Amino acid sequence: MANLKEIRTRITSVASTMQITSAMKMVSAAKLKRAQDAITQMRPYAEKLHEILVNLSATLEDSAEGVYSQERDTQKVLLVPIASNRGLCGAFNANVFKRTEKRIKELSDLEVQVYPIGKRSVDYFSGKHTMFNSNLQIFNELNFDNSTLIAQEVMDSFVAGSFDKVEIIYNKFVNAATQELMVEPFLPVQAEESKEAKLNADYIFEPSKSSIVLDLIPKSLKIQFYKGLLDSHASEHGARMTAMHKATDNAQDLKDDLTLTYNRQRQAAITNEILEIVGGAEALKQ
Repeated sequence: MANLKEIRTRITSVASTMQITSAMKMVSAAKLKRAQDAITQMRPYAEKLHEILVNLSATLEDSAEGVYSQERDTQKVLLVPIASNRGLCGAFNANVFKRTEKRIKELSDLEVQVYPIGKRSVDYFSGKHTMFNSNLQIFNELNFDNSTLIAQEVMDSFVAGSFDKVEIIYNKFVNAATQELMVEPFLPVQAEESKEAKLNADYIFEPSKSSIVLDLIPKSLKIQFYKGLLDSHASEHGARMTAMHKATDNAQDLKDDLTLTYNRQRQAAITNEILEIVGGAEALKQ
């Protein structure tokens, strides 16, 4: 059993850790507010634009404008796992890694490469799987211009035939305590086959179909990619805030247990000293 000095040291250590986790929770809560506002404002626009993109792709068929919707015999696949730059966010990163590994096994008969985004993702996949490229810096300054560079690189690789299919794996933000793991097809753009989709796809193009499509489809794809990054960014802060909240509660429980143990041992030590004094006094009387 630990002595009183060791227990006091552990209580001090736990209290110090609790202060750190509590501070990290408050920092993540502040960052989450900004990240949540960004994704909630972006999502309706991105979803509506994606709906137009899907319907529009149904009208392209095999036209030259439909380079991003061409279905090819799938031989080469690119997976884009999006994780964070930092840890201490529970199972946020581990879930992405596990799902990516599972997806790689499902595509074991194909040539699969990964494009990890985020320092944790790059560290995990380096040396384990064939990497097409990687990005460590995007979350240091997350904006549409920086995400466009990555999206354009992936899109150009698809058009050039380097890959026949591209999928994005990330955590979709639901709320501060809940993240939904997504495996989202990015390329090729898959057209809806329902009757409703075909009716919605009946557009009148002005000035011309080709000029609009050539601008709209790449822009829509870049926005979809940016939405995935914003979702992952908000999910990271939500996961970290939740993890630090639980860590703070656990530290408080541990501190309470240690304090109770310390008080019991201290009381026992005082009782033993009193008994020794009483016993010594009785011995002197005799």
